[in-house]
Amino acid sequence: MSGIRRILLKLSGEALMGEQDFGISQDMLEYVSAEIKTAIQRNTQIGLVVGGGNIFRGVSGAAQSMGRVPADQMGMLATVMNAIAVAENLNRNNIPAKVLSAIQVGTFTETFSRSLALEYLEAGIVVVFAAGTGNPYFTTDTAASLRAVEINADLLLKATQVDGVYDADPKSNADAKKFQQLGFDEVLQRQLGVMDLTAITLCMENDLPLRVYAMRSAGALARILDGQPEGTLVTNQ
Repeated sequence: MSGIRRILLKLSGEALMGEQDFGISQDMLEYVSAEIKTAIQRNTQIGLVVGGGNIFRGVSGAAQSMGRVPADQMGMLATVMNAIAVAENLNRNNIPAKVLSAIQVGTFTETFSRSLALEYLEAGIVVVFAAGTGNPYFTTDTAASLRAVEINADLLLKATQVDGVYDADPKSNADAKKFQQLGFDEVLQRQLGVMDLTAITLCMENDLPLRVYAMRSAGALARILDGQPEGTLVTNQ
């Protein structure tokens, strides 16, 4: 796939931990900034959605005694913290970035609106979307699919710990087979766990291609934008 003008990149919060047990690794922030810079150099507009697991992990024990709604609200706030960290590091590396949050957090960020997001993207500013969809019961995978559709992204990218989608866990099964390309219907039928059901359905219904690739494969984002077959591509085929 080439000729990609606009992408939405989904990063897990855990990816920002690096080798740490929790929190945010400065080395990983620099790595993310370097990868994004290669996309900017190719005149690609970039939206980002970051999870909150690296921060929420530290309070997950307390959350177990809570209801789903307040626990999810804590998770949303964790994504805001990650988004601010990522955007600040991008700005320090001379990559203009703005945080748009689905929930109001005072003067810390701007509140999400589709028109503002598109305005920033057209101006070459990386937009980091925070707080998921702003609602409980929805994952950041669903938020990534939703934002990708809203900004008319050409491609949704999910950066993971493995280099694509397999028919079994490659970490525990040496015979696991990697897929080069899949259909959304096959992902659902085989319950491959690429993203949650709502996220996959959003992509499928809006004909939004999804590519799953290894977060720590240096230069992977540039290779994808150059049309190389990195990871696994999921489409309506």
